[in-house]
Amino acid sequence: MPETPDTEALQVGTLAAETAQDARAFCESVRQLATGSAPDAALPLLLLMLSQLQVAGARLGAIQDVVPAERFEADPGPESNLDALRMGLANLLDGIDDYADVVDPVTSVEPARGALSDDLADIVGALEHGLVHYDATRLTEALWWWQFSYLSQWGVRSTAALRVVQTILAHLRLDADEDMVADAEFEALHP
Repeated sequence: MPETPDTEALQVGTLAAETAQDARAFCESVRQLATGSAPDAALPLLLLMLSQLQVAGARLGAIQDVVPAERFEADPGPESNLDALRMGLANLLDGIDDYADVVDPVTSVEPARGALSDDLADIVGALEHGLVHYDATRLTEALWWWQFSYLSQWGVRSTAALRVVQTILAHLRLDADEDMVADAEFEALHP
């Protein structure tokens, strides 16, 4: 059965609402983490937040290209200043912020420098740009922006950030001092 304009509008509205909810939750959570109020929970929360965002992005990447009605993007207003967010994240992630990256593994294997604080701030900027359109009820424009920026920017950055966060957590939990392990084994065997 072919889709009617009403069915298509409903699907666009549903996807836009779900994406907006995921984008808003991610942005608010990252901004909260950047305040430094929960440093011990930062990495586990980032693991969960980035994983959830990957689901939202995959939905955008898997659908047919969203094409806005207008040829040019409506002016969403001034860009938000992400410098304070970037600095807050850099302070929170001090010592684990920088990582080695491959910008495009398909066209080049040249290593580059990456930073979690840059990735997270850039993702927030892209998602908030779409939220401005969504909040102004320009749903197709919001979806177009989120899809475009997912494929061109934040999808790759969130994937890289997720890999780094998971790797850091693995090192924290699996790399143990040999003397501590031996002491724990001794204590477990000799109560």
